[in-house]
Amino acid sequence: MATFSSLGFLVLIFVGILGSSHGQLQLNFYSKSCPKAEKIIQDYVQKHIPNAPSLAAALLRMQFHDCFVRGCDASVLLNSTKSTGNQTEKVAIPNQTLRGFSFIDGVKKIVEAECPGVVSCADIVALVARDSVVVTGGPYWKVPTGRRDGRISNASEALTDIPAPTSNFTRLQSSFAKKGLDLKNLVLLSGAHTIGVSHCPSFSSRLYNFTGTFGTQDPSLDSEYAANLKAKKCKSLNDNTTIVEMDPGSFRTFDLSYFKLVLKRRGLFQSDAALTTSSTTKSYINQLVQGSLKEFYAEFAKAMEKMGRIEVKTGSAGEIRKQCAVVN
Repeated sequence: MATFSSLGFLVLIFVGILGSSHGQLQLNFYSKSCPKAEKIIQDYVQKHIPNAPSLAAALLRMQFHDCFVRGCDASVLLNSTKSTGNQTEKVAIPNQTLRGFSFIDGVKKIVEAECPGVVSCADIVALVARDSVVVTGGPYWKVPTGRRDGRISNASEALTDIPAPTSNFTRLQSSFAKKGLDLKNLVLLSGAHTIGVSHCPSFSSRLYNFTGTFGTQDPSLDSEYAANLKAKKCKSLNDNTTIVEMDPGSFRTFDLSYFKLVLKRRGLFQSDAALTTSSTTKSYINQLVQGSLKEFYAEFAKAMEKMGRIEVKTGSAGEIRKQCAVVN
């Protein structure tokens, strides 16, 4: 989830859209049509994620990037097509570092073998994100199901709607509001940066080129941390390959240390630092840091449940894709 960009208001309209879809998602939606589906998915995750724990963060980020563009409809999974020349979300800059597509395909394959054409890729993305985080010791949240898969995916929309790591507070606030999410959700979902890694281009301008003039550094970034990043991680502005932990020393553990780092001006992204520029969001961070891990988990769970309902397609909307990367 290392990428957070966009603008938007029309909050009430979007909340209305969210509200209208709420009743149609339900827990155990597949209890009659594919009763073993959720267990099959959970077993697959429990078998494979312990061998590649860093995928948990990648799969969580995938759900975030999916839900922020056209709602949680698995549009992020669609491949670009030569025949139409359509560039899908997958190739947009925010999604070029997404991982886990083959993992989702692996899950889909065994679910299809059990119940052909029943379980949506959108539900698989939502369930896999939750189950992966749980397997690595993180929080559990409820995942109501019944989402259907979208047929449209545009790279330009991903660029507009996914909050960039360079976002300031105003941009983050409007981007989240556009999806019916409030400032508390913004803080809690940013908390997912407690696990996983990023690449230098997501933040290196803070180190080398902050004002657009080479040699300028972001004054909101702790100078000691910045010096360390320059010396040991992103040694030049052109480094596109080095991987950096978003929560150094604790990047495999779903805990409160990310928030503690943000308060020490050691958040990796401008979007992390932006959370301390609003008294409201900074106050939420302080409350989390002073509270218990159990409280954070409970609040994070609520935020994830809310995010998982963004503009969902249910009923007869969309389709159930046979393969997640292509429309039927």
